[in-house]
Amino acid sequence: MNKNALEFGDAMGIEVAFSNIMTIDLTESARMAWVSGQIAFNEENEIVGPGNMAAQTEQCIKNIESALKAVGGTLDDIVKVIIFVTDMTDLKDIHNIRLKYFNKPYPTSTLIKVSGFVNSNALIEIQADAVININK
Repeated sequence: MNKNALEFGDAMGIEVAFSNIMTIDLTESARMAWVSGQIAFNEENEIVGPGNMAAQTEQCIKNIESALKAVGGTLDDIVKVIIFVTDMTDLKDIHNIRLKYFNKPYPTSTLIKVSGFVNSNALIEIQADAVININK
């Protein structure tokens, strides 16, 4: 069993002891992927849309999409998301963005309210698990 990982990078401004995405090839055609929780960092390591749940949700999903693409996957390969939010009042915004990016059958989902994130401007963090058909 080979574990492959892509480093997180320097968005937090410190060295971290976790990978952005970890994969294990289960068979010749199936790869399991675990994407670390993504907050709304853009390519310049800045939080997108301070105070805007929809914008931050979209950036989180784009970050997940980018991580999956790097290991041969797509958003359609996601089987589960875990979403952490600081405020439950913007659930409609979260789901409207998810409906824009996710296709049926939708991934399973867990939503958890938290008191905050490593970056105080973050409103949401999304973690994803995927099973990728590597013979596409």
